[in-house]
Amino acid sequence: MIAIDPETGLDRYQAPYHLIAGTNRHVLIIAEHASNAVPPELRDLGLGADALSDHIAFDPGVRLVVQALLQRWQCSAVLGGVSRLVADLNRSESSPSLILAESDGIAVPGNQAVDQRERERRVAAYHRPYHQAIASEIDQRSALGIEPQIVSVHSFTPVLEGFSRPWQIGVLWQRDPERHARVLAALNDRRHIVGDNEPYDGRTAMGYSLETHGVQRGLWHIMFELRNDLIRTEAGAAFWAGEIDHVLRSELNLKFHQAV
Repeated sequence: MIAIDPETGLDRYQAPYHLIAGTNRHVLIIAEHASNAVPPELRDLGLGADALSDHIAFDPGVRLVVQALLQRWQCSAVLGGVSRLVADLNRSESSPSLILAESDGIAVPGNQAVDQRERERRVAAYHRPYHQAIASEIDQRSALGIEPQIVSVHSFTPVLEGFSRPWQIGVLWQRDPERHARVLAALNDRRHIVGDNEPYDGRTAMGYSLETHGVQRGLWHIMFELRNDLIRTEAGAAFWAGEIDHVLRSELNLKFHQAV
């Protein structure tokens, strides 16, 4: 799915996004921050492997969770192919936080002097193709009379600015409160520490991707935020993928196993 450089252990840049095709067209998984890859011309943005392996560059563990969900659902997924430090695929093209000069107190040398021309180049090369791929997948399903359910997967750090985040999994939402309440209740019933619009509030910060491809198109969607220390191993990722699968199928009776 994503090639790893054996020397650095980092993702090797191949494309602005990775499309994994599946037979179940009723569900589409998206993961903007699945890769820490930096295109060669950006020379690792002046950062070392430690920084690029950290959460400032991508969402650790998300790729493993997506792989486990794909095995269960046999659906398609669109994964971001570049680090969020190259261009954050979950921000709008005009967002001030699209390209960060500093993240979590760490300066990003390669982003210190990004002018409008370079900004537009990165949008055209990396950001726009990712969103065009998602739109194309949805359009193909719409042509078949299918309204796909979009599942977005992210991860978050256990500690931010000195605050220990207690949640194991968060559900972000802004519409359809009854269905999301059932998902939250099901996760709580399974004795997880669950964030209801935590660690971020989906009512104000759902993110560009779901706003564009979910809200604006009127498609059912949900975002899961998983604490990244719980999903860094295949076993941990498989466990949480199983929990997501269980609550979505049992509580919402979604079409996660229908091939079209």
